[in-house]
Amino acid sequence: MYIIFIVIAILLIFADGFTVRGPSGPLVVPLGSSVVLPCYVDEPLPLEDLEVQWKRTDSETLVHLSLNGESRAEVQQQDYHNRAHFFTDQIQHGNFSLRLDNLTAEDEGNYTCKVYSLHDSNETVVQIEDVERLLVSGSSRSISAYDGEDVTLNCSVDSHIKPEHIEEVSWRKTDGDVPVLLYQNNEAFPDSSDEQYRDRVEFFADEIPKGNFSLRLKSLRTEDKGVYMCEVFAGVLSANTTVVLEQLGFSSWHKTVLVFCFVAGFGAVLLLCSLIYCRSKNTVDSRTIWNLQLSLVFFPNVCMFFAFILWGLTEGFLHETVTCCALYILRPVMLIWALSYLKYLQDNIKTWIRFFRLTSELTVFSVVVYLVIFTHGWTESAHDTNSGRRVFSGICFGGVVLSCLALSEIDFRLSSQDRPRGASSHMQSSVFFLSLSQLFQLIYSFRLPSLEFVIVAIVVPQLLLLFMLVLPRLQAKFKCLQRRWITSLWMITTPLLYIVLVIYVHLTLLEREKEYLGWICVIVFIEVLKIIVVYENSITAAERLGIQRRQLQQTETSQQGSNTLPLCNVIMYMFGAVGLVLLNSVTLTAELILKAQNGERVLKDLRVFVFPSECVFALYWLILVIHADWKVVTTKFTRN
Repeated sequence: MYIIFIVIAILLIFADGFTVRGPSGPLVVPLGSSVVLPCYVDEPLPLEDLEVQWKRTDSETLVHLSLNGESRAEVQQQDYHNRAHFFTDQIQHGNFSLRLDNLTAEDEGNYTCKVYSLHDSNETVVQIEDVERLLVSGSSRSISAYDGEDVTLNCSVDSHIKPEHIEEVSWRKTDGDVPVLLYQNNEAFPDSSDEQYRDRVEFFADEIPKGNFSLRLKSLRTEDKGVYMCEVFAGVLSANTTVVLEQLGFSSWHKTVLVFCFVAGFGAVLLLCSLIYCRSKNTVDSRTIWNLQLSLVFFPNVCMFFAFILWGLTEGFLHETVTCCALYILRPVMLIWALSYLKYLQDNIKTWIRFFRLTSELTVFSVVVYLVIFTHGWTESAHDTNSGRRVFSGICFGGVVLSCLALSEIDFRLSSQDRPRGASSHMQSSVFFLSLSQLFQLIYSFRLPSLEFVIVAIVVPQLLLLFMLVLPRLQAKFKCLQRRWITSLWMITTPLLYIVLVIYVHLTLLEREKEYLGWICVIVFIEVLKIIVVYENSITAAERLGIQRRQLQQTETSQQGSNTLPLCNVIMYMFGAVGLVLLNSVTLTAELILKAQNGERVLKDLRVFVFPSECVFALYWLILVIHADWKVVTTKFTRN
């Protein structure tokens, strides 16, 4: 027995045993952060033949390895590459701790630190018990609602993190990444919302201290359909949830829009059929035909006017709604003006044509459109420190209004029996001044691209317009210009070049605007109306030089020679009175139905469809006016 005790004592003296120590308990760390897994010995170990292994206990995955005091990163498992690191300068002091970066939820579990020395080995286990989570929950089912209702999009923070420690909550619509509402540093920011959600979204202020960041979306629209994401940020933690909003039905206002579109289209077709039937019957008096004609002029367009108003209140945006409504409430003016080209109503049109002049449509429509542009520019320059842009924009809009008032007054005088001398020249000056005011209004509302462009944009189109206005007067004075080919050339090429240049100028001016195509379509329509007014005024000037209206009508009648031209006039008139109304009512109906189904619009701006089709109608009458003007001028040359 004595000998056994001596042997044990000797072994204890020469034994090289050691104890590996670790943390006293599990580690709790946040996602995305770094953590140190402790592993050390009380006394330093010789580096020769020293091996330290870090492994996952559950899968024996090699997290990191150290041999002879050196890190062997090339043998570690790929998931921990560049994430697990030894403190290499501390290994010689017996510190084998491991730093694990960018923690993920998969890093939870037990880790074994095993140390092999020359004569012994030992290990310790480090547990990452629970990676700190930020749990955000929303609606488990998609939300269905009717248009015009209010809905709640759920978003709750289910975590031990207190609401005051939440730095940011962001609601966004994933389709197009549209910002809906932002909560940051314990405060909501309504100004962060996209324009389509402005003043329609809000948090439940009383519920935020409970971790409830649900969103109330008011007055639902069909474009609100889609997927919404609630994203929460707290320090290095972040989490999100999504809510699906679908199956938006028609509201009562939507149904009213559909009713107006149906009544406008069906009513136009019915009135046209009634008019054709009555004209085919010789027993029907002219007054009944005239009443049907007036109903065809007013009834469908008034219905479309109300349809666009309700469309704007539910789905459309301000600029689109105002311009389309202005067009349809003023369409009867052009339709009644164009009636003078239809023979079967010549006796009834005389008293109406004096009050329904095309100049009236041009002036009223221009004031409405440029008022919208002025309001847009005023809003855009709200944050400018220099108020000069607003001042000049207001001056230009005042010039547009004054020019339109002058045009209306002069046109009324020209339409009267006693035409004052010089009224035609005053009208030409008003048209020229109106064009300049409109151009400067656009420049100050949408910002000018460059000084060189502004000079070209002002000089070239305005010179063409001036040439269009002045050449008839030059031809009256200089016989060398009194050639048919010269008259034909300037009457054809000048309007064409002018419209092309107007399109180019406005494409450059408005290229940064998301609604630039819609604006260009509207402005081109105004320019077409302006050219019609210019040439119609030129006819009036020619009549003052000695050619009576009767001679003009006789010339046109002899030129027709057949029923081809009158038939074309009737067909194009019916296209404008019935075809365009039917086309636009079907387009508006289809747009509304598709938007209710898909949650987004097919045509982002209805103006790109409404105004080009209206331009086709207006261009036909422009061609007729140019032709009539050409006949007047060439007849005057022949008489001279």
